[in-house]
Amino acid sequence: MILFMNPSIKQLKYLCAVAEHRHFSKAAVACHVTQSTLSAAIQELESQLGAKIFERNKKTVLITSLGEKLLVQARIVLGDVEDFVGIARAHEAPLVGDLRLGVIPTIGPFLLPAILSDLRKSFDKLKLYLKEEMSAQLVQQLQQGQLDLIILAFPFPLPDMESVSLFKDEFLLCLPPGHELEKLQQVKQHQLRGQSLLLLEEGHCLRDHALEACKLENADTNLVYQGTSLHTLVQMVANGLGMTLLPAMSIKADVLGDTHLQTRHFSSENVSREVGMAWRKSDPRRAEYLLLAEFVKEHIGHSAKSEKKLK
Repeated sequence: MILFMNPSIKQLKYLCAVAEHRHFSKAAVACHVTQSTLSAAIQELESQLGAKIFERNKKTVLITSLGEKLLVQARIVLGDVEDFVGIARAHEAPLVGDLRLGVIPTIGPFLLPAILSDLRKSFDKLKLYLKEEMSAQLVQQLQQGQLDLIILAFPFPLPDMESVSLFKDEFLLCLPPGHELEKLQQVKQHQLRGQSLLLLEEGHCLRDHALEACKLENADTNLVYQGTSLHTLVQMVANGLGMTLLPAMSIKADVLGDTHLQTRHFSSENVSREVGMAWRKSDPRRAEYLLLAEFVKEHIGHSAKSEKKLK
C-alpha cells in the first residue's frame, strides 16, 4: 500500500523547472540550487507519489504522460500560492512593492524605455522586475506564479487569465534601397505576394500576426531569411536581401537607425496587431493591474498627440 504525501512548494517548482528546461543541471541553475539537491527532491517527489514523472537518459529528459498531467496541476498550484501572497499585498497602497512584469522582445525595447521614467515618478515605491521572453514562455511563467503580469500581442491563448487591450500597433512595410514600391504613397497587401519577405523565426508571435494582418500565407512569399530580432531584419533589408514588416512602435523608437530605409503605410487600416496586458484571473491585485494598464494607455495617447503636433 502506497502512502501518498503532500508535495512541497519547492518540489513543484523543481518539477516545473525540469519540464521547462528538459535538463536537470539547467533546471538547477534556474532554481539557484545544486543539481544533486534538485535531483534528490524530484526523486523524493516521485517516491511520495508512487509514480514516474520523468524518463532520464544520458542525453535527454522526457516527461511521462502522467507527468504532463501533474505538470498542469503544479502550475495551477504555484499560481495559487502567489495569489495567496497577493491577497496580503492588496491591502497596501496601489502599485507598491514588487511587481514581476514579462514582455515579449518585439514590444519591450520599444515601449518600456519611454514609460519607465514616468512610471517611477508616479509610483516611487514600486519595484519593477522585468523579464523578456517569447509569448509561450511568458504565459507559462505567469501560470506558475513566476510572473505577475505580462505584456504581449493578441490574439494568443491565455487560459484562466484576464486581459485588457492597451493599444493598436500598425505594421509598416520596410523596403530595400531602390525597390519599385518606393514610388507609391501606400501599398496594398496583395502587392507583397511573390516578394522576398524577411520575418522573425518560428516562435515569435509577431511573425504570425504580421502574416495574418497582411492576409498572407507562408507560401505567398519567398521567405529568404528568418531573423532573431527586428534590428537584424532591418540590417538585412539595408543590404538588399528583401523587405520586412515592422511595428510602428519600433520605428518610433528608431529601429531603423542611420539606414535611411523607406517605409510605407498600407492602404487598409487593419494591418496592425493589438498589444495588451494579461494576468491570472485569481490574482487579487487586479485593480492595480488595471491602474497600470490605464497609465500605459495614457502615456501612449500623450505620445501620439505630441507626434501630431510636431508634424
